[in-house]
Formats: sequence, structure tokens, C-alpha cells
Amino acid sequence: MPFDFAAVAVPFRMQPGLRRLPPGAVQLTPNRPGDAALVAKLRVLHHHAGEALLQVPGFDAAPMLARLEAHAAQEHPQALAGNAQELAAPLLGWSVRGEAVHGDGDPSIGAVLQALPPPWRRAGLLALAFAEDFAILDGAGATIPWLAVCLPSHWSPRQKVGRHFAEVHAPVADNRVLLAASDHLARLVTGAERWERFVWTVSSDGALDHHPARTVLPPWPADADAGALAARAWFRTERQTFIPAPELGQAVFTIHVEARPLAEAISTAEQAARLHEAIASMSAAVLAYRGLTDARERLLAWLAAQR
Repeated sequence: MPFDFAAVAVPFRMQPGLRRLPPGAVQLTPNRPGDAALVAKLRVLHHHAGEALLQVPGFDAAPMLARLEAHAAQEHPQALAGNAQELAAPLLGWSVRGEAVHGDGDPSIGAVLQALPPPWRRAGLLALAFAEDFAILDGAGATIPWLAVCLPSHWSPRQKVGRHFAEVHAPVADNRVLLAASDHLARLVTGAERWERFVWTVSSDGALDHHPARTVLPPWPADADAGALAARAWFRTERQTFIPAPELGQAVFTIHVEARPLAEAISTAEQAARLHEAIASMSAAVLAYRGLTDARERLLAWLAAQR
């Protein structure tokens, strides 16, 4: 689903920004061989699987993962099919039967799955079959006991697993509203309705994997004028949704990361004006948190020229 510029709040505020999903709205995006998200996820699972696939000791993820698999198969039967014995990703040409890997698709996918600890292979295939990253949110304790996150945005999944929702958002600048609403939000998104939200930033790097230990963002060039800086900038977005299981008191949190060159992402004067107003209204703390302090004035000048 394309990024919705209506989610660019003016003035900018760090807030939940949840909205109800209408009936029939799709939440997942199938990966196909060669897709950017699949390539990036394969790289992470090959080199850093232990930093992406995590769970709290003793937590039973099986019921919620079964719900996620059923939801995915219903939305995209061409991308995922399975039962208790086998999970298949037809578009990728691979399946997991029990803990055994089978298939004749891209050998690199089979090799990554085979290298995972056997209990993680089914979840690994699910993670590769879709562009989204996944986390399980437990409503009762407002904690995140399970994650399959390959493409984080400047945060470490290992530092978030098992933490309270408020702790997860503690490093975020201007986070008072988010922290105050944490328990309420956890109960809301594990209820009967489906929700989504969009987040965005402008980045100096277009890689999808922005794990802080793996990615050092290049500094904004001090000698670049507004046009040259914008030509090197990326519009990084996340569509986040919740797949609830009210009877379990849990939900799957989905995160779809995309990055497009800023000059391609801004296609109308209205979009440029909205983004200009949002960046212009960011606090110094938010600008620093997002790495935009040095780029702010030049980004505003470029956006103003597009209006």
C-alpha cells in the first residue's frame, strides 16, 4: 500500500496516529524473488539471524503465529499456504515440513532457512514470504515477547524483546503522548478491531536495514546546496498494522519499511507543502533524533521550491 500523505501531521507531533482499517483492507505484502525487502531480509538472516529472530524464554508463540499464517493465507493464497504439518511459500518455491526445508526456488533462500535453528525455520519462511516484519504484542502486560524484525529503523530488536510498550518507545524524542497512552494502546490494538498507522522520516541512506549496529548513516554533506542535498535524500516510511486475536489478548504488529528517493516520493505541490510544514514544525529534539538538524534548512528550501 502506498504511503498516505494524509498521515503527515501538521504541525508535527509524536503521537499514536492510529486509524481503523476498513473491512477487507489488506495488511500484508507478498515478497517475490528479487524484491528489495526479500534481498535485505535474506542478508540479515544470513549474517544476523540471532539479532532478528527473538523471543522471551518460555513464551508460546504458536497460537499467535497460527493466526498470522491463517490471515496471510487468506489475504494472499498465492504467497502462503499451509497446515499444522507444512508451511509453503509458492512464490519463493520453498516450504518447511515439520522442521525440514524443501523446495527448488532460489538456493540462497533454502540455505538461509536451513541454517536457522530448526524451531525458527517455519517463522523464518513466513518472514521471508512477506515484506513486513512481525512482532507479537501481549495486551495484558503491554509487552513484546516475540519478534521477527530484520529491517528496524535505528533500534535493536534484542533491546526491545520482553519490554513494556512504554520502554520500547522511551528513546523516542517528544514521546510524552506515546508513553502516557502505552497501556491503553496495547489494550486497544489487541481488541476486536484492526488498526494501522504510518510513520516517516527523511534519511541520508536508502538501505532498508537500519539496525544501529549495522548501519551508520552518512552525514549530510555540508557543501551541498538544497537541490544537491535533496537529490541524495531518501523518504523512509513505515506502514504499521495490527492483526488482533482478542481471545488470546494478543496481536501481531506488522511493519512494512520502504525507502524511495525524496525527489520521486514527492510528486505533487500539495505533498511538498505538507512535508515542508511538518519539518518546519519539528522540535529541536525531534530533528536531532531523526538526524535532520543539519539538513533542515536546505530540505525546507527544496520543498518550498516544489510548491
